[in-house]
Amino acid sequence: MSYFNLVKSLTSAFPNMYSISRFHHMTPAVCCCSKTRSGEEYTDPFNLGWRDLKGLYEDIRKELFISTTELKEMCEYYFDGKGKAFRPIIVVLMARACNIHHNNSRNVQASQRAIALIAEMIHTASLVHDDVIDDASSRRGKHTVNKIWGEKKAVLAGDLILSAASIALARIGNTTVVSILTQVIEDLVRGEFLQLGSKENENERFAHYLEKTFKKTASLIANSCKAVSVLGCPDPVVHEIAYQYGKNVGLAFQLIDDVLDFTSCSDRMGKPTSADLKLGLATGPVLFACQQFPEMNAMIMRRFSSPGDVDRARQYVLQSDGVQQTTYLAQRYCREAVREISKLRPSPEREALIQLSEIVLARDK
Repeated sequence: MSYFNLVKSLTSAFPNMYSISRFHHMTPAVCCCSKTRSGEEYTDPFNLGWRDLKGLYEDIRKELFISTTELKEMCEYYFDGKGKAFRPIIVVLMARACNIHHNNSRNVQASQRAIALIAEMIHTASLVHDDVIDDASSRRGKHTVNKIWGEKKAVLAGDLILSAASIALARIGNTTVVSILTQVIEDLVRGEFLQLGSKENENERFAHYLEKTFKKTASLIANSCKAVSVLGCPDPVVHEIAYQYGKNVGLAFQLIDDVLDFTSCSDRMGKPTSADLKLGLATGPVLFACQQFPEMNAMIMRRFSSPGDVDRARQYVLQSDGVQQTTYLAQRYCREAVREISKLRPSPEREALIQLSEIVLARDK
């Protein structure tokens, strides 16, 4: 059975549960859980995580100690405190959850907190570079670095942020952790190359898309979670739990991002919608829609480059169940993340990580 047919058969077994209207009006009863497993009231994961992240952006700016005014402005441009800080939040929550599981320690080590900063720096450097590759003009509701300062300087700014992250990583002094996080940088590059290519075979195309999604988005979350688990607990089983949770949440996060490119508006997203189609990219909703509208195959292979391709492809997606199928796949990944993290000892942080999987599915920007 092909991957597409497997997902469709699973979806048909629950015809009402995963309709797009229910997704956009999600209630606690539909999410992974409405209360924590211990029966406690809902705790906002972001409020819980920020206890260990006070001064996050100030500390990142200290790592970017630069004397040149223009370069300093460029490198600090996205560290303005207006981002979601999704990755640092996951990292510190995972650190606490693993520490509690190991020896009931409720403190986040300085080295674990440093991983949260490093993860955000690597992520931001990748955004700066992505915007150059994509010739993007807006991100987070404002002009991109490349549009303000030019492509050449933007590339150098991204490089500098990445080098500062590498120095901070080396300062931790753990060779295993250095190896884990340098894998992320390799994955980012390989993921970008995967995005530049395409596959003619439909099943290969979807596997290609998921591999690209892992390398460009999920690898950073998975390996950052693994890194803090290594620093806090010697058990390889716990390291794998942390990695699998991060991998599955990271994949779900990007799948929902791909859905929002079709269902949200530019003002909500802080960047243009249908951006992926305009870049010639076939994401989950497009690949699923292609099952119902085979004529999309030719558009995918020419990367939506002919006049009218982008508009036609968008209409095909919205007329198909591509958005619903992609949403359902994200839900499957989140359920797997919850299954993994539930193997750890109960704690407020473990429950917050479970709640975070709900937030990933329910977000609208």
